[in-house]
Amino acid sequence: MFISFHHLSFLTPVIFSEWQSFSNFVFIVKKNFQLLFVKMESLYHQTNKVIQEVQNDLSLLERATGQNVHIVENEIQAHIDMITSHCERLDMLVNKEPVSRRANAKMRVDQLKYDCQHLQAAMRHLQHKRYQREEEERERTALLSRKFTPNEQDTSIEMDHALRHNTQLQNSHRGLDDLLVAGSSVLGSLREQSVTLKGTQKKILDIANMLGLSNTVMRLIEKRTSQDKIILFVGMFVTVLIMYIVIAYLI
Repeated sequence: MFISFHHLSFLTPVIFSEWQSFSNFVFIVKKNFQLLFVKMESLYHQTNKVIQEVQNDLSLLERATGQNVHIVENEIQAHIDMITSHCERLDMLVNKEPVSRRANAKMRVDQLKYDCQHLQAAMRHLQHKRYQREEEERERTALLSRKFTPNEQDTSIEMDHALRHNTQLQNSHRGLDDLLVAGSSVLGSLREQSVTLKGTQKKILDIANMLGLSNTVMRLIEKRTSQDKIILFVGMFVTVLIMYIVIAYLI
């Protein structure tokens, strides 16, 4: 079958129109991906900036006194809630990223989540230290304001009991501080190991993309990452459980 020149001249505008529509579609898709990338980068840097502000506020909280303590605590908690909200939005944006960039983007968002958890734990530690100081101050004030009479037979017994109780509390507080320091050290070590594993995973993913490995292998790698996270959280839970048992024993 031969196609006449008339038929070709008739089909040319149609083909050109279809090609132009396809080109416009590709342009729109690329534009959407670019806008998505810009939005995600902006939100990521904004969240990272809030994390730095919280770190500075924690230093202020450690030195704050009186009513300023509650003001700084409220500001820190508001910023932590903001970071959590941003991480949830970033999770949704990560799922819209191209496959080639999705693994790296997810790794960055996971790091933000870890930093947020670390900041929350640091604020709780500072709050515990403040509660401890306030409790010691109340006990000291109660001891100094207690009145004793010369004829009271149980005066020395009550004082000895109060002193022993105060000594036990101080020992418990010191033991708790030591455990918190040890736990913080362990968490820091786990964080360094997590960063190392994430870096190794990124290199493996890059090599996998270059070699064209199958999606099955990529899913196995992501599954191993999830297992590592489970091991991390189980270790943190066991550490907290041991701290609770030791504290209960000391008290």
